[in-house]
Amino acid sequence: MILTDTQILDAMKKGEIVIDPFDRDFLGTNSYDVHLGAQLATYEYHTLDARKHNKIEHFSIPKEGFVIHPGTLYLGVTQEYTETHRSVPFLEGKSSVGRLGIDIHATAGKGDVGFCNTWTLEISCTQPVRIYAGMPIGQLIYFSIEGNIERYYHAKRDAKYNERTVRPVESMMWKNKF
Repeated sequence: MILTDTQILDAMKKGEIVIDPFDRDFLGTNSYDVHLGAQLATYEYHTLDARKHNKIEHFSIPKEGFVIHPGTLYLGVTQEYTETHRSVPFLEGKSSVGRLGIDIHATAGKGDVGFCNTWTLEISCTQPVRIYAGMPIGQLIYFSIEGNIERYYHAKRDAKYNERTVRPVESMMWKNKF
């Protein structure tokens, strides 16, 4: 079941959902709009290796915006810090963003119960487009859960994305054993 606006507000009152900063104007019928943070990053090298730590270079989006180009993966971040303790958050792109040819995640649209952080965005585009810090970039949809949780994400020792940040975070695939 997808939570409605009133259920999201109720969950926030109970501390089951945290959105910071929160603005009531960004709460839709069954989702909350999130915004692009001021930081972007790109990988230092064009060829990436899943077994190695692929480092990224961070930079700020200037006031006049920044043009992203096809063929490059940009890592962005949401302005909003979120926590979910009794629901599963899904991050989807806004249709207005999709109609500009921008994808905001390649595979990581679902969060875990207990995820407490900003969201790193995996941004790509079909043609050059200028983007701006603070623009609406996606929407969080919350699904209710049934049953008890044994291991919340933020309590897992092996969770790779627990450190609170306002900058995009590179892939930590290299920490896996394979």
